[in-house]
Amino acid sequence: MTQTYTLWLYFLVVFGVVLLPGLDMAFVMGSSLLGGRRSGMAAVGGIIAGGFCHLCMGALGVAVVLQWWPGLFRAMLLGGALYIAWIGWTLLGANSVLLPAPAQQRASEGVIFRRAMVTSLLNPKAYLFMLAIFPQFLRPGQGPLWVQSGVLGAITALTQAGVYGALAFAASGASGWFVRHPGAAVVVARCMGLLLLATAMLSAYQAWRMA
Repeated sequence: MTQTYTLWLYFLVVFGVVLLPGLDMAFVMGSSLLGGRRSGMAAVGGIIAGGFCHLCMGALGVAVVLQWWPGLFRAMLLGGALYIAWIGWTLLGANSVLLPAPAQQRASEGVIFRRAMVTSLLNPKAYLFMLAIFPQFLRPGQGPLWVQSGVLGAITALTQAGVYGALAFAASGASGWFVRHPGAAVVVARCMGLLLLATAMLSAYQAWRMA
């Protein structure tokens, strides 16, 4: 398998994973709907920064340590699942969560960036990716592993920027439509809540299977 083929295959895998509905996608969409395009792009930046932290932890062997201590990894999965479930439950019970907030009530881009980064770090899907998928694309005989990890990390970041950036633009453009159709905003919010609850249950099930 050539290195070029390996990189293209990795891109396709990452693209499929990023497209899956989950916590990162919900945060970007919610930030864009509430605060507009700038807030959405700040959320995208925070998600990418969190992904960089995941890459660094993988390079430093944190992922391997988690694999050696299944109890710690289970606790992390359950913590992330509870966080996702809490956000999903909040979306289910809200009546106007997707309506744009007044300018004076909007969080700053820096706050949204930090929240997005924490959201990414609590995302169980990212840890599963680093443990199960990322190592499969490292080739010890094809150069330093830190260089390979950097290339794969750049592909991941560019894919996230493309997918989540497009989502941020689309969601910020849709905010005006939701103002005119508040009933649709409630329906979309509750659908997102159901998706997040399903994601939380899947993460909890994976943690239970590791017991």
